[in-house]
Amino acid sequence: MSDAPLISVRGEAVLEAEPEIARLSVHVQSQESDRRAALDRLTERNQRCLDLVKSYGEAVERLETGGLSITPVLKYRRREGDVRAYRGTVWIKITVSDFGVLGELVARLGDLERTFVDGPQWDLRRDSGVYREAARQAAHEAVERARRYADALGSELVGLVELSDEGLGRDQGGPVTLAAAYGGAPGAAAADEPEPIDLEPATQIVRAAVEARFTVSPPDLGSR
Repeated sequence: MSDAPLISVRGEAVLEAEPEIARLSVHVQSQESDRRAALDRLTERNQRCLDLVKSYGEAVERLETGGLSITPVLKYRRREGDVRAYRGTVWIKITVSDFGVLGELVARLGDLERTFVDGPQWDLRRDSGVYREAARQAAHEAVERARRYADALGSELVGLVELSDEGLGRDQGGPVTLAAAYGGAPGAAAADEPEPIDLEPATQIVRAAVEARFTVSPPDLGSR
């Protein structure tokens, strides 16, 4: 085991970056007195929603169905078997990479009958270069801090003993929530398309922190 003196430091970097993607969560619903009718209506509305999203082509990076349910709605909460209606719900997850169409897409989704839109949730891709740059800057800060300590002691950095990652994190902007009106005749469509909603991307805050230990040359404490 080396008897060389050690210096332990922490390096941190905080970067601001524009988001790369926006996530939308869409719930499409139906409610009918008959179970099969509720399912058929839900199928129609789900397809209408999917067709709308797919019409945006490559601007939509990912389109997924998160789940589907058909649930009986009871007339009285404490009495089993007394069904008033059946409610169907489909959960659709959308990832948008072209923010130029995002406001229009959100408005058109919110205009669909019995549709609830939650979002956008701004984010960076998992492999974004912003994370790598934050890690690089955090490691650089650790080296510079250790070098300043060594200089204050009349020492020089000799070697790296350990470098550990404290993890990465980010802050996100809050979502905008839209709900379409639940009234109106089934299948009714608005005469005109809704106006696009003006959405401002939320700046992403990326943090990286590392802990490092360095060996240093013997300090010259007498001259300090």
